[in-house]
Amino acid sequence: MAPGAFKCIECNEDANELHRDYSNGILKITICASCKKPVDKYIEYDPVIILIDATLCKIQAFRHILFNTDINIHWKLCVFCLLCESYLRWFLLQGSQPSGDPADIIRYTKEWDFYCMFALAALELAVFCTGVLLILWTVRRFNGVSIEFHSLLKALLLSSYGKVLLIPAVIWEHDFSPLCFSLIRLFVLTSNTQAIKVILNCSRRLSLLAVCGGLLLETFVSQAFKTLQVCSQDYLPVF
Repeated sequence: MAPGAFKCIECNEDANELHRDYSNGILKITICASCKKPVDKYIEYDPVIILIDATLCKIQAFRHILFNTDINIHWKLCVFCLLCESYLRWFLLQGSQPSGDPADIIRYTKEWDFYCMFALAALELAVFCTGVLLILWTVRRFNGVSIEFHSLLKALLLSSYGKVLLIPAVIWEHDFSPLCFSLIRLFVLTSNTQAIKVILNCSRRLSLLAVCGGLLLETFVSQAFKTLQVCSQDYLPVF
């Protein structure tokens, strides 16, 4: 294993190993040379406990997930969350509820609205990530510090796992309100802020600035897209 391949979840110092495997399946957790605490206590924890701590935005849980595990499902998680978000946006459109008549051609033509919502959700996510990366690159470049864009993008996508909370809204589509979007969005942004702070080992102020900048850019592009869509519908010729 390469030196410094892992991180201590307590003090963020580099570590060469998380545990030592002795005979008969006996594991001994490595103690950090800096803080004298276990490098990663979560290797003995149940995944449910880790998920709960990550939901509580504990920095130790984020360090465990981002540095000491080999999770490569961020793209699949991203697509899955986009599908859920797109469906709920499509459902909130006026008159987007499918007709009860299977022969109603409008029921099938309105599928185009779902594809548009998916494209809009994907565009907003891309703009948000681009804005965050651009702000962080500018600040770190000014300070003479390089950024690993791949690791940072992976952290942003994984920390957006809160969008999985949209699944109950998809299942019980008549029992949710737009307030759910706001609360889930707030949780996702909080997780994004914590992930940036962990992956860059920077101040909370910088991570919050990057997230706010990405959110403003995303909002601007989203409003511009919606305005363009409304204008195009107003100028459609009537036959």
